Amino acid sequence: MLFPKKNTPRWLIFIIDISICLFAIFLSYMLRFNFHIPPVDLKDLPTVVSIILSVRILSFSIGKTYAGIIRYTSSKDAQRIFIVISIGSLTLAAIDVCSYAYAAKIIIPTSIIIIDYIVTVFLLVSLRTLVKVLYYELKNPKRDKTKVIVYGAGEAGVITLRTLDKDAGTKYKVVAFIDDDRKKKGKKIEGVRIHHTDELDDLLKNSDISFIIISTVHIPTSKKQMVVEKCLSYNTRVLNVPPISSWINGQLSFKQIKKVKIEDLLERDEIVLDKEKTYAQLHNKIILVTGAAGSIGSEIVRQIIHFNPQKIILLDQAESAIYDLVNELKEFKQTSFEEVIADIRNNQRMENVFKHFKPQIVYHAAAYKHVPLMEMNPSEAVSTNVGGTKIVADLAVKYAVEKFVFVSTDKAVNPTSVMGASKRAAEIYIQSLGITTKTKFITTRFGNVLGSNGSVIPLFKKQIEKGGPITITHPEITRYFMTIPEACQLVLEAGCMGNGSEIFIFDMGKSVKIVDLAIKMIRLSGLTVGKDIEIVYTGLRPGEKLYEELLNNAENTLPTHNKHIMIAKVQPYNFENIKPEVLKLIELFETQDNIKIVKQLKSIVPEYISNNSIYESLDE
Repeated sequence: MLFPKKNTPRWLIFIIDISICLFAIFLSYMLRFNFHIPPVDLKDLPTVVSIILSVRILSFSIGKTYAGIIRYTSSKDAQRIFIVISIGSLTLAAIDVCSYAYAAKIIIPTSIIIIDYIVTVFLLVSLRTLVKVLYYELKNPKRDKTKVIVYGAGEAGVITLRTLDKDAGTKYKVVAFIDDDRKKKGKKIEGVRIHHTDELDDLLKNSDISFIIISTVHIPTSKKQMVVEKCLSYNTRVLNVPPISSWINGQLSFKQIKKVKIEDLLERDEIVLDKEKTYAQLHNKIILVTGAAGSIGSEIVRQIIHFNPQKIILLDQAESAIYDLVNELKEFKQTSFEEVIADIRNNQRMENVFKHFKPQIVYHAAAYKHVPLMEMNPSEAVSTNVGGTKIVADLAVKYAVEKFVFVSTDKAVNPTSVMGASKRAAEIYIQSLGITTKTKFITTRFGNVLGSNGSVIPLFKKQIEKGGPITITHPEITRYFMTIPEACQLVLEAGCMGNGSEIFIFDMGKSVKIVDLAIKMIRLSGLTVGKDIEIVYTGLRPGEKLYEELLNNAENTLPTHNKHIMIAKVQPYNFENIKPEVLKLIELFETQDNIKIVKQLKSIVPEYISNNSIYESLDE
């Protein structure tokens, strides 16, 4: 094998470089004296060699010219050699000047310094370039290289090209740039032609492209989705260059270029929020976040931090998750945190939290949310989602909390499950309570969030990694999706605009067929549906809907200043009527009689009609 897999040791490169310098000295003398060195100059040659080599050894050690991998030599490596040799040769000239000033003698002929400088630079750079070319061509000829397109002909695109050339040039060849700027069309970057986005289809069709790397950071989400969809239709895999902020020491490495994730295809263009109002509400406030270790709760905490609250109380019963969150937040030294391990169903414990910390704003995200599990455990769903919410809400009133923001779910709309109905009962309780108090109770309602605990996407990823099959409950099932940061941003803004007792619903975009989601995830992994990964339908689970509802049409919502947030028109309840019914429901926990519990839940939430559940008999 001409070139070993292991990199050549640095000490060996150093020795080779010094040997080249020694050869350059002798060659310089031969060229200078037309291959006949006079005796007087020949006599001084050992002294000249020792001085020049000493300077080169010192300058190479300081400049670390030997540190680069020769077969991946780049323009930066050549630039480093040029600078180091130039400084070394100037040092030799300075030695001559000093020698002449003090001893009236020139040690190294000026012509030798000049010739040696030119020869040394030429030989060092040429050798590295030759090794790189030989390594590329002999190990992987052009015809065997994987063809790559870089999307974005800006600075990040050029860096991506050079990174591929340096880190993976033996395997990949960039054959084209794609850019939206028509002015760049037809131009070349380091020999690679720039094409307009309109030409992408033809390139994918005719050039056998294996990868496209999206290098531009500011590509609109809709454009990115279009590019990915087009690539998938040609079985071309899509990679992403991370934001510059995440580059290691400001430099991009090939290992940082990752596959496009399914989350990228479900994202929407960035939502612009009113940060001034959010800052005015959260700045210098004591804020309690329940369920702080969960997917939504932890992201709410991450976003609240940037508005400089006085203190954030991180409350959850999951000690390990809270520990991990606290470690993550240590860098935010300007904000005070208090981690509290507590169960929201424990009235005495929660009272102590409110009494001791006196929170001014509460974000209530703690809840049970898994539909099938809660369908089998109605008492727990009621105890936490209704009873726990009641305890936290009542204490918020008692201790004069300014605002209470309740994180609800789209499954509370015309619920078909115990989980959805329990969240709707909690909505009814705090909505009616808010009418009677100074504390402003605000409900936020949205659908599935990408990457949350229990989300379908992490499940599909695990199933793909195991080689399948992917399990889907029904071929027609659809869901709304939103990113966790996006959902939490809207929660913060809805909390700011709420005046009390509103239910805010979020624009979730278009619903997504879960089977389409699975197919895209399989294709993004470079696999084929039916060949590499099977899709198996398992049937709807207890309480599961085919389609989620958000009540987000003009007939049953009111607009707000933010087009992504609407107010639901829902039936108001009288607190004096609803309170005893909720108390009765919570007290039924002691009976552990699921039928009685669900029956009472249906009494409070009359629109709750069970689906694919043992409790359907209660609807007859």
